[in-house]
Amino acid sequence: MKLGYHIGYWSAGPPEGALEAIRTAEELGFDSVWTAEGYGSDALTPLAWWGAATSRVKLGTNIVQMSARTPTATAMAAMTLDHLSGGRFVLGLGASGPQVVEGWYGQPYPRPLARTREYVEIVRRVVARREPVTFDGEQYQLPLKDGTGLGKPLKSTVHPLRPEIPIYLAAEGPKNVALAAEICDGWLPLFFSPKSDAFYREALADGFARPGSRHTQADFEVAASVPVIVHDDVETAAGFIKPSLALYIGGMGAKQVNFHKDVFARLGYADVAEKVQELYLAGRKEEATAAIPTSLVEDTSLIGPPEKIRAELAAWEDTVVTTLLLRGDARTLRRIAEVIG
Repeated sequence: MKLGYHIGYWSAGPPEGALEAIRTAEELGFDSVWTAEGYGSDALTPLAWWGAATSRVKLGTNIVQMSARTPTATAMAAMTLDHLSGGRFVLGLGASGPQVVEGWYGQPYPRPLARTREYVEIVRRVVARREPVTFDGEQYQLPLKDGTGLGKPLKSTVHPLRPEIPIYLAAEGPKNVALAAEICDGWLPLFFSPKSDAFYREALADGFARPGSRHTQADFEVAASVPVIVHDDVETAAGFIKPSLALYIGGMGAKQVNFHKDVFARLGYADVAEKVQELYLAGRKEEATAAIPTSLVEDTSLIGPPEKIRAELAAWEDTVVTTLLLRGDARTLRRIAEVIG
């Protein structure tokens, strides 16, 4: 199993020590470094800025939100970063949710799977640069049908460094996971648990079995964001993670549409998820955090003393996950790498 470093979201400004952590990740032999975006900092600029200080690690977005850019704009950025990095770029995409898509980007959210399928196809056509790009889809048309009528099919002026750039899809529901297996080169799960492995294997197998699928389980990448906290006291370690879980379960999505909450419901924590959401949306964030049992944290994280983490890591190694994406400063990365090898 490979290791990657996920810088995560910015808060009020750039995360302190990010460049040192990235350099440390490369020094330690990590396979990849990833950036994120929500409705603040973007994922591409920091990856180029900090990635310039690296020479070996893959540079990925986890994730570029599709509603933020047209497919051709994303393809342009992907080809540019691939050239600048010497062929190390990985394009991680995601549909996000209706709150952000419609509230921040002002784009329609319905039919995200259909939109994803068209988006990925256009990106691949631009990067391949075999011919001027045309596309007649329900979500996207190139050239635009209802414009001036003066639009013409175009081919990128830039020749790609690689005719294909790896595309990974962030997905949580079974249909979206299956879509990742069908049309992409990897999957980016957020709240994975070894207990959910059979569920996700089935969803992935559905995608691999579809006509025209690009991969099998043997050559498909699954890079999972997994909190790792090395600490002698399990409860203290869990306490570092619970506030973030409360935010995602309770506040990252509308009450009636919260994909993160659904993940934990499928994991067997439906009642907990309901309570956390109710408390969080009522403004009782500390109570929402307190309502999360340590067992839920342990199911989706690696926490506790080194020997406990090493023992539990075996269960992760038996799953579909190929890369663990870690977070933290340079010192934390060194400690985790020491514990899990």
